[in-house]
Amino acid sequence: MSVVEQSDRPGFIARMRDTDIWYSFVRNRIVMLAAFITIVIFLGALFAPLVAPHNPFDLASLSLMDSLVPPAWMEESDPRYLLGTDDQGRDILSAIIYGARISLAVGFASVAFAAVLGISLGLLAGYLGGRTDAIIMRIADVQLTFPSILIALLIDGSVRGIFGGQFSREDSAFYVLVLSIGLSFWVQYARTVRSSTLVEKNKEYVQAARLIGLHPIKIMLRHVLPNVTGPVLVIATINLALAIITEATLSFLGVGIPSTQPSLGTLIRIGNDFLFSGEWWITIFPGIALAVLALAINLLGDWLRDVLNPRLR
Repeated sequence: MSVVEQSDRPGFIARMRDTDIWYSFVRNRIVMLAAFITIVIFLGALFAPLVAPHNPFDLASLSLMDSLVPPAWMEESDPRYLLGTDDQGRDILSAIIYGARISLAVGFASVAFAAVLGISLGLLAGYLGGRTDAIIMRIADVQLTFPSILIALLIDGSVRGIFGGQFSREDSAFYVLVLSIGLSFWVQYARTVRSSTLVEKNKEYVQAARLIGLHPIKIMLRHVLPNVTGPVLVIATINLALAIITEATLSFLGVGIPSTQPSLGTLIRIGNDFLFSGEWWITIFPGIALAVLALAINLLGDWLRDVLNPRLR
């Protein structure tokens, strides 16, 4: 290919602008706003040490003399704390930024764990069929009867009972949340991938791979998997918001992240104790941040589901 022909080829950005996804995105202002909010929160959480005005978890910098300071626009406020402080003197704005970092980390890790587990079991169930399919799907049916809260309590109790004092609450809380939320969401991936695999395994390219003697695992990973993971992206986007809300619910109930490194749910739980005593900002602002984050991700997930579904066009 000549240099002239290479220069005439459109770049990635130009090709992206010609797609239906980009056309749908730029014509939907609500989705654009949701994407902007999501990106801002993600970047703020990722670069929390650089963005946050204070380090709310540095015990050396905290002072009880700065506790329960109201937001900057109220009387007796401190301009150093835009959204006020909590009972420990932690800056609420900085705590929200760091808390979003923890909430997003739990959300991404649990969604990744659920996706890997669900896709693997869905491939096995759909491709092998028979007794394997029946066992996996019956386990999935039973799984749907257990909410994530009960699973988290079960895993947390098992960790404490098996390991005893070897793991502290601060060390195990993150992994307990990831396991409990991931085990609650894998069923959606498994069922979706299974139904797509049942269709793909009867197509000619899979039958040709069988005829040349490829191992079933290689067929599933190399040929079937790339053609059944389309809906997984949509499920993962929607489940990310659900995972963040689930983590906040568990932390609010005291099963999640401890107060020494609080997530958004833990901040809401801490502020709930002071809600009726007049210090409303301790719980209201983290609650607003959680609601905005979940709503923005849900809007992106709903838009992505609609734009990738040809039946809805």
